[in-house]
Amino acid sequence: EASCLTAPQVEAARRIYARATDAGGKEFYPGLEPGSELGWATYGGPKPFTIGEHYGKFVLFGDPSWDYRTFDFPADASRAERADHGTIDAKNPDLRAYFAHGGKLLQYHGWSDPQIPPMHSVEYFESVLREMGGVGKTQDSYRLFMAPGMNHCGGGPGPNQFNAMAALERWRESGIPPDRIVASHVTNNRVDMTRPLCPWPATARYKGSGSIRDAGNFVCKLPSD
Repeated sequence: EASCLTAPQVEAARRIYARATDAGGKEFYPGLEPGSELGWATYGGPKPFTIGEHYGKFVLFGDPSWDYRTFDFPADASRAERADHGTIDAKNPDLRAYFAHGGKLLQYHGWSDPQIPPMHSVEYFESVLREMGGVGKTQDSYRLFMAPGMNHCGGGPGPNQFNAMAALERWRESGIPPDRIVASHVTNNRVDMTRPLCPWPATARYKGSGSIRDAGNFVCKLPSD
C-alpha cells in the first residue's frame, strides 16, 4: 500500500531505534524510543538541525565549508567525544561532594523525547547508583522521574506538565522527598488526564478500578512488586 514504509525507510527507522556502536563494536549511544516518531523531524528533517551542523563546521572540523554528508560514523563520533573532553558530555557519576553539601538532584526525562535519547538519563542515574553504592546511598539526594508520552522537556500525548521546582523546594527545604509527582495533560486549556510520575525504576500501575485518566487510580510500583 502507498501508506506503507519502503524497505529503506524501515531500515532507517531501525537504525534510529538502535544503539550506536564505535569502530570496535562497543555500544556508546542509545537510540530513540518507540513513541518518539512524530518528533523525529526536530533533528532537522533531511539534514542536521542547525546547532548540530554548526558544531561540525566550527568546533569539530574548523571548516565553514564542511559538508555533513561526509561525516564518517563512527570514526568522527569518537573524534567528537575527544574534542568535547567532558565539557558538554558531563558523565561523572561521583556526586559525593554535591551530596555532602546537602544538594538535591531531581532529574526528569520524557520517554518520547525525539532529540536526547531517554536512556541517557536512565544510564547516568544507574551509573551514579553503582558509583555511590546503591539506591540506599542516593535516594535521599537524587531521584529520576521518567515521563511516559512526554517529548523534549515538555509537550506530547502523555501527561507532561508538572511542578518539578515545587517538589525540589519541598525536598530541600522541608526534607520531604518526592515519592511521586502528579503530571497533567492539557487540551484547549483544560486538564483531561493526570498520571503520577514515579522515581525510577518504579512505574505507575493501575489499581484496577476507576478512570485511567485520573492519577488517583494509580500507584507507584517497583518492577519486583
